[in-house]
Amino acid sequence: MSGGKGGNQGNRAKYRREKRSAVAEAADERRMQEQLESKILRVTEFVSANDLAALMDVSVNDVIKTCMNLGMFVSINQRLDAEAITIIADEFGYDVQFATAEEEENVGAEEVDAEEDLKPRAPIVTIMGHVDHGKTSLLDYIRRTKVTAGEAGGITQHIGAYQVTTDAGKDITFLDTPGHEAFTAMRARGAKVTDVVIIVVAADDSVMPQTKEALNHAQAAGSPIVIAINKVDKPTANPDKIREELAQLNVLVEEWGGKYQSQEISAKTGQGIDELLEKVLLEAELLDLKANPDRRAVGTVIEAALDKGRGYVATVLVQTGTLKIGDILVAGSHYGRVKAMTDVLGRRHKQAGPSMPIQVLGIDGAPQAGDKFVVMETEREAREIAVSRQQLQREQSMRTKKHITLDEIGRRLAIGTFKELNVIVRGDVDGSVEALSDSLLKLSTEEVQVNILSKGVGQISESDVLLASASDAIIIGFQVRPSTNARRLAEQEQIDIRLYSIIYNAINEVKDAMEGMLAPTVQEVVVANVEVREVFKITKVGTIAGCMVTDGTITRNSKIRLVRDGIVVHSGEILALKRFKDDASEVRQGYECGISIKNFNDLQIGDVIEAYEEREVKRTL
Repeated sequence: MSGGKGGNQGNRAKYRREKRSAVAEAADERRMQEQLESKILRVTEFVSANDLAALMDVSVNDVIKTCMNLGMFVSINQRLDAEAITIIADEFGYDVQFATAEEEENVGAEEVDAEEDLKPRAPIVTIMGHVDHGKTSLLDYIRRTKVTAGEAGGITQHIGAYQVTTDAGKDITFLDTPGHEAFTAMRARGAKVTDVVIIVVAADDSVMPQTKEALNHAQAAGSPIVIAINKVDKPTANPDKIREELAQLNVLVEEWGGKYQSQEISAKTGQGIDELLEKVLLEAELLDLKANPDRRAVGTVIEAALDKGRGYVATVLVQTGTLKIGDILVAGSHYGRVKAMTDVLGRRHKQAGPSMPIQVLGIDGAPQAGDKFVVMETEREAREIAVSRQQLQREQSMRTKKHITLDEIGRRLAIGTFKELNVIVRGDVDGSVEALSDSLLKLSTEEVQVNILSKGVGQISESDVLLASASDAIIIGFQVRPSTNARRLAEQEQIDIRLYSIIYNAINEVKDAMEGMLAPTVQEVVVANVEVREVFKITKVGTIAGCMVTDGTITRNSKIRLVRDGIVVHSGEILALKRFKDDASEVRQGYECGISIKNFNDLQIGDVIEAYEEREVKRTL
């Protein structure tokens, strides 16, 4: 009897259990569905491990444990880069979408103007070229005839940008860049301000390295180029020689059947300048430049400074819309209300339309050249954007390398911003430069394009580093070394300079990096530079160099390279290192020493001996 009753109870319990599990299963299913939909995490790069765990709804200890298994050591509040985030999220079955600072940056740019609202705007022209070829005289001539007619007592302040009206009544805005550094800096910050570039070459000189660089920069920016051959009034002028030298650089002028317009001018007498401006306007017409003046202004900061009497003054170039007094604008990580606007001549303006350069008072700090400025509706909105950008900037300046390095490629592959690898190649002889460039170009895949920006023979110079900085490139040196200044600049700008003595190593490393699989690298660390001051030839011993250690510390068992004029002549080991008559184990910076090199006697005064160690460096995520 009791058994039957117990069985009945058991059935009921079983039924309850089943019902419970069915409800639980349904709930599980629903949760699974929701989870599938929310399997995509939207994060910015550099979220902390703790935040990532919260987003994925797992305990932070699990995240740390997973990282340990993957060979990454992270703490709770450690911020993770894109590659690490992708790997961790993948382990927990999530996909990641990165929202970058730039997406947030694009405030105000999303308004698309209707075709009928667009009105023609003045072209923005940058004048570039070698020092002393007459860039400033050209600008002065244009300004004197067109602008300064109505000016007394000279220009009140240097603004870096001028708007000029030609005789035909057309406006042109000129950007006066000191050399190409400012242009580079602005391009490095992604500002495509210039519509047309005028490259000035002096007819009594030749095409200088700086002219070549200006051409490189203008071509990389994709701007139309007009060549101005200046100083044709001089008796020693030879414009044809300039055209020939340009032709060797693949810049064929129109007279010679090419596509580049050129004009012979004299900035002194004004000869040919009106024709030059016409050619610039012609290039501009082909571009069909238009902007909508009837909207909130968007533009670029050209320069900013702290003025003693007036506070922070920013020179801005309005690119679309109209900037008015009282507008609230955000520029980079600064914001403020426009209190006053003045032009080149110090005249006050109530508003500034497209392509007009103007000085603005009222921003709470000095934005960087090349920063975008956007007019916002409310001050609160502007302040929030500025503050969040400041935080991101602090974070990124603490955490990121600014430029691409071979190690950085993996991180960029994860975010999906890595589309092309720009490379600058320098080598000791032309043959190896060509071979290396060709081999690197062949590494291009569908996802990743390899571009050789510039290749040449000789040591790595500062201008290479500047170009790398502007174009986000890496520099590959084959049997050459960077000059001291270039090395210093590269450290400062955080440009990756890779030096190789075997072509295959160079190719394989770039290939591994592009696949995001860099093995632990054996990195060469230069520990000392030693300059040869005297050379002694001693019979039965060989050649001994009397040297001065210019930086670092050289040790008896350092590996060494002999560098002559930036080119590696010999790699080997030290036979003997002496101070006076005694053997020394190490010699520090500022001391003299005698060095003889194993199996090598061809030492010359002025050679540099570079001592290096090979250290294995683990790839870090």
